[in-house]
Amino acid sequence: MKPPGHLSKPAKQLWVKILTDYEIDDGAGLALLQTACEAFQRCDEARRLIRRESAVIRDRFGQQKPHPAVAIERDARGQLIAALRSLKLSPGDI
Repeated sequence: MKPPGHLSKPAKQLWVKILTDYEIDDGAGLALLQTACEAFQRCDEARRLIRRESAVIRDRFGQQKPHPAVAIERDARGQLIAALRSLKLSPGDI
């Protein structure tokens, strides 16, 4: 089964790896796998943005604060882990 077209190349590679290593062929499992891959992609995008712009930015008053992408990365990582656990996998398995 092909990965969803909207996924990035690394997220598609994750899809293929998980489907190759584990038998996921039911609708619910495939929906969870898609959720996991989308969260993986979002986490990766946020991580690249943080690497480019820094984890700390200055607000309009010149005060330092966390880059908004820090929260996006954290939340996406949590969603990825939750989806993997729902598939009865652990992050160490992938």
